Amino acid sequence: MNRLRIGHLADIDEKGARTFTVLDTEIAVFKLSDGTLHAVENRCPHKGGRLSEGMVCGTAVHCPLHDWKIDLRSGKVHEPDDGCLNTYKTEVDDHSGEIYITIAG
Repeated sequence: MNRLRIGHLADIDEKGARTFTVLDTEIAVFKLSDGTLHAVENRCPHKGGRLSEGMVCGTAVHCPLHDWKIDLRSGKVHEPDDGCLNTYKTEVDDHSGEIYITIAG
């Protein structure tokens, strides 16, 4: 497993996202209105829409292409659609505010 520093808490607006690429995978880190961070693969399992460009409602993001709803905590697609995407553990250093994610591999 690799723990990567990807930025600072102040770099992401509430209900916003920041993206970065690890190897060939683009990852989006979202900050929810409760201040929690969630990192997911930045690609809708339906048609590959960039989730970082979607609208966040509660704990879900709406794909900007076809409005599929994806839970940012689990990566699961809301019914009636079906699918799942990779999620990544996020951590924030309480003292510095630096954000880290953990990538398996």
